[in-house]
Amino acid sequence: MENMKKEAGGQARTFFVETYGCQMNFSDSELVEGLLSTAGLVPAGSLEEADIVLVNTCGVRDHAEQRVIGRLGQLRALKDGAPGKILAVIGCMAQRIGEQILERAPWVDLAVGPDSYRRLPELIAELSLGGGVQLAQLEFDSAETYADLRPLRQDSASAWVPITRGCDNYCTYCIVPYVRGRERSVDPDTVEAWVRREVKTGAVEVVLLGQNVNSYRHGDMDFAGLLRRLQKVEGLAWIRFLTSHPRDLSDSIIRAMAECSKVCEHLHLPVQSGSNRVLERMNRGYSREYYLERVAFLREAIPGIGLTTDVLVGFPGETEEDFAQTVSLMEEVEFDYAFTFRYSPRPGTVAERSEDDVPDREKARRLDTVIQLQRSQTRATLDRLTGQVFEVLPIKEAKTGRGRLQGRTRTHFDIFITAPVSAIGRVAKARITGNTGMNLLGELTE
Repeated sequence: MENMKKEAGGQARTFFVETYGCQMNFSDSELVEGLLSTAGLVPAGSLEEADIVLVNTCGVRDHAEQRVIGRLGQLRALKDGAPGKILAVIGCMAQRIGEQILERAPWVDLAVGPDSYRRLPELIAELSLGGGVQLAQLEFDSAETYADLRPLRQDSASAWVPITRGCDNYCTYCIVPYVRGRERSVDPDTVEAWVRREVKTGAVEVVLLGQNVNSYRHGDMDFAGLLRRLQKVEGLAWIRFLTSHPRDLSDSIIRAMAECSKVCEHLHLPVQSGSNRVLERMNRGYSREYYLERVAFLREAIPGIGLTTDVLVGFPGETEEDFAQTVSLMEEVEFDYAFTFRYSPRPGTVAERSEDDVPDREKARRLDTVIQLQRSQTRATLDRLTGQVFEVLPIKEAKTGRGRLQGRTRTHFDIFITAPVSAIGRVAKARITGNTGMNLLGELTE
């Protein structure tokens, strides 16, 4: 594609993607990198070296958007110092306020939503020829899954495999359905072909992704059936998935997790609140009692399963009693980890119409309470694991020193192990020797 080349010398233009947000965003960045590479562009070693800089954004919380706005301000100097450099904002924040970004930050050249990534090579070529013209591509495409694209995988041993896109849940606080569109599932033949392709190129683990992954359905194939189908893929060692919705965690999915040896013993199951009154106002579709029953069934069917969650405090109308019920649920379940947030109104959501009546100081206190509780629970869990032997997957050299690798267990604990570099990407057994308070320490037993 001639217009994807530099004018001087015909050298291929370079790009760099900076990513914010969830695992789906990181997966999308790999898809974009693969798409641009196929179009003739070359990945740059750093943002400063790149001819085209793409900032993949998150719009789920106000804090995430403010980080991106601050980052765009920093990138203005970089753009001013290199007039030919193209700066694009892509992803959820672009979908939500792309036109506003182009107005407020005129040094940004391009805004592209999650359903329009296929047009990136064309739009970049148009910008390269048009000089100073701003472009926005923010259309929804209810059929788009990008299932035919080949991502530029960053992790040699692990591969993201998006099996659903979009969301139909419309939780009252959440912007996702408004920026990623309606839910659609990738057909199982394509999912299996994607997994086999990644295994053939070195992946020993796949992570199935979706905003609500366990609601996957394509024809007669549901998520439990998909897990059983992927269990048969030769060369694949581990299957993980996220994020799951408690309402859709059926008995058949739990049984498939228990019976498929390649499915890791870990589940991220966002609870958000322990109060039935708040859960109803959030439109979560389940009760506290149902959530606890699912946890009990999981632990009965899959002994030792790792459980992680999301907790949101300060939702409109949340009383001290409501918050106390969240704390008591966390005490009862004893999660391994919890991602904790305080509520911020998102424009266009149902909850935005309610008064944001929990004071910021009270939100901060409640957030600190759940953070401290979770830290103590995580430390206690890690202490109990000392001396036990687990399957681990070393994924890279640790920053802490030579001779140590960073990896994870099947239950999704991060672990630092003493091992040679040759162990990276190979499932092995490790004995737990201690912990850092948040991560495990261990040594290979073989």
